Amino acid sequence: MSRGNLSANLSNLRQKLSELFSVQRAPSGYRPGVTLELLRRNLGLARFEVSGPAAATVVTDDGSLQLEVVERTESQLLMHLVMTEFVLRVPASREGTARLELHHSGAVRRRGIACRQRGGDGELAGRLRTAIEHDSVLYQALMPLDFKRLRIDLQGRQWCVRLEHMGGSEVVNRMPAFRRYIPLSREQRTALLAALSGLQRVLGTL
Repeated sequence: MSRGNLSANLSNLRQKLSELFSVQRAPSGYRPGVTLELLRRNLGLARFEVSGPAAATVVTDDGSLQLEVVERTESQLLMHLVMTEFVLRVPASREGTARLELHHSGAVRRRGIACRQRGGDGELAGRLRTAIEHDSVLYQALMPLDFKRLRIDLQGRQWCVRLEHMGGSEVVNRMPAFRRYIPLSREQRTALLAALSGLQRVLGTL
């Protein structure tokens, strides 16, 4: 087994163990699928098919974009959060390994999009950063987008984008007991789909 294949297998194993651990440690009061249903109404797409207790497959009305949407929980003291993560998979033009994160630059005001390398091929990080900067449609969609996390991984010949938005999430408090859903606004919905479409376009050329 090559070093690249071994690294990919270990990464996949860590991911599966992490997902299994998350399921076993689901917070008290978590209701799988409830936040997804609220998000479904925000998205307003005809093709929103539930694929599991806390997962769904989404296809845009023109059929150009297919996404997985999964709930992710995060426990805190006397409360928990339910976030929705949008997952996009894009075939890669060449085989490789990369772990990248995008975030807004600027301490107070957003001044641009920064690309941070977390592992893998350093050349890919630079190429992705350049591609985003030169794709004005993608750049203009990412700048106003209120995302909490945006990770882009390359394993073998497939890119995987995981975008966690600040909207489409739920805050559940135990004491005092309340639930609050943070909706995905119409403007953020437009920016979200445009950003994911742009990433699909850009990653397909790298």
